[in-house]
Amino acid sequence: MIRVGLVGNGKMGQMIASLCVKDKRFEAAGFVGPGDCDTLGEIADIDVAIDFSYPGNLNMLLQTALERGLPLVIGTTGLDAAQGDAIRAAAERIPIVWANNFSTGVTVLCRLARMAAEALGEDFDIEIVETHHNQKADAPSGTAKALLASVDPDGSYAVVNGREGRPGARGREIGMHALRGGTVAGEHSVHFFGQLEEIELRHRADSREIFARGALRAAAFAVGAKPGLYNMEDVLFGGI
Repeated sequence: MIRVGLVGNGKMGQMIASLCVKDKRFEAAGFVGPGDCDTLGEIADIDVAIDFSYPGNLNMLLQTALERGLPLVIGTTGLDAAQGDAIRAAAERIPIVWANNFSTGVTVLCRLARMAAEALGEDFDIEIVETHHNQKADAPSGTAKALLASVDPDGSYAVVNGREGRPGARGREIGMHALRGGTVAGEHSVHFFGQLEEIELRHRADSREIFARGALRAAAFAVGAKPGLYNMEDVLFGGI
């Protein structure tokens, strides 16, 4: 059984804990958050820590993990460049899975989008469309940005966030479009437009539970991994 320390006792932390009750491979050993433990060091006998909290917890998280040789799964967003550097430095000594999206389906979508872009080349125009609920604060979504990085890893295309006025004929660009409404958990699609044909790759999320399931899968991977910085593609495909 893998004992999991949960940094963050909000919706994601509680959802991961509820999945641990159903999946006997895991046990939620404790929370860091208001009303629970103040630091990860207060949770004894854990095999891995999963962090879905806020950037201010990162220093505490890395310090405790390094002291105890503890694998980490980091899903907290909004980290700055210096914090990213701290994660990369810590990964030289402990295994860390760091991702903005832990959905296994989105991970596969990004891989398929990259393969399609490489195979189709510049003969196909690319557009990315994402849809989320009407309370989402940022646009485009982090997943849309990950898809953009998949289809244009070198950043060689101009990025157009929507179009208006008279933009004229399409140039060397990728369009990014954000739709907001209702209670949509998340939908992302990548369109490849060629001469007389179109390919569409699409993923729809029906519940945030998919991210919790992916985080536990990442935790199981991290427990058996060597020190290093990993993402969800490493978890699913083993670096292949």
